[in-house]
Amino acid sequence: MRRFTIGYRGKLLFIMLGCAIGVASLVYSNYLVGQLRDKERHEIHLWSFAVGESVKAASNGARAQAAILNRIINFSEDIPVIVCDDHLRVLRYRLIDPAVMADPDRLADKLESMRSGGRDPIEIPTAQGTVVRVFYDESPLLKALQYFPWIQLSIFAVFIGFAFIAFRSSKLSEQNRVWIGMAKETAHQLGTPTSSLLGWLEYLRSQNSVEPFVVDEMSKDLTRLLKVVDRFSKIGATTNLAPRNIYELVAAAVTYFQTRIPKNVTLNFAPCTAEPIQGMVNEALFGWVVENLLKNALDALQGRGSITVQLSVRDDRWICIDIRDTGKGMPKANFKRIFRPGFTTKTRGWGLGLSLSKRIIEEYHHGRIFVVDSEPDKGTTMRIMIRKL
Repeated sequence: MRRFTIGYRGKLLFIMLGCAIGVASLVYSNYLVGQLRDKERHEIHLWSFAVGESVKAASNGARAQAAILNRIINFSEDIPVIVCDDHLRVLRYRLIDPAVMADPDRLADKLESMRSGGRDPIEIPTAQGTVVRVFYDESPLLKALQYFPWIQLSIFAVFIGFAFIAFRSSKLSEQNRVWIGMAKETAHQLGTPTSSLLGWLEYLRSQNSVEPFVVDEMSKDLTRLLKVVDRFSKIGATTNLAPRNIYELVAAAVTYFQTRIPKNVTLNFAPCTAEPIQGMVNEALFGWVVENLLKNALDALQGRGSITVQLSVRDDRWICIDIRDTGKGMPKANFKRIFRPGFTTKTRGWGLGLSLSKRIIEEYHHGRIFVVDSEPDKGTTMRIMIRKL
């Protein structure tokens, strides 16, 4: 049965659909807020008109005016109201903080805010020839409804974010399981033939017809093959770091390649010092990364050019290993892409080496590996950074 997976386009469509639903919800909620605001405004104006007409028909006197003010205050239980006279002296108020009413400056700001949003004070003429001004604000329900769409949209955005992270984490976890399984299976498959080769090598040593230097070179290559098996077996296992002389590890990798490069390629090692430079590394895995970068540099040269390996210390905290080649280079857009699993510019290649190197340096050794600079047809400089002891 074919397993269902969500590709890049599917994820993008899911995110776009979620955003569309969120925006539609926001627009519709704002529409409802507008309808409720108009309804409240219409009701309070209609009520004020009715009160005004009642005032005109009422007899003069303070008793009638007090009754009108009470009707204004008791009209709505959830709409904040301030009733003032012609000179903006407060006659009555409801649902307003007493501290605001006691501070003239804060009261003036409150009256001004009540005017905003098209809520001009309603003027009700009294039988005495004066005018009562009614300032009103939006009800708590309306204000809550205004903020609710934004809260809803924020929650939806958080949901989309968590969903995206979950998708990505699931994909990375699956990739990691594949990497580890493939590495351990490779180590297992290589174990049997390498053991057999050790036996054949000892047999060749006993034969007088075989040149000793041939056996020695074969022994070096077999030792390297055993290192490769050991490296693959360490992927996914607990990585033990120990103080090591970085100069010696880099020099060993360079020496190995110097005897195996094409005649039209030069490989130079330029250390800042021959003194020990200690760093916390796993010798097998760190050497693998250095050799992998050297191999990539050789491939980029296509049989002609030079490679320079430079060792330096930066800020007395970082050990830097720069590997510079004069090969085909790459555009800047590929500086980060080359570390993605499966990405390769080679005709034959899996695109796994640099991805695995990045994981070894950054996750296991807490260092950094990146492209310093590169230019098509001029070369590339890669850098490994390990903390100095």
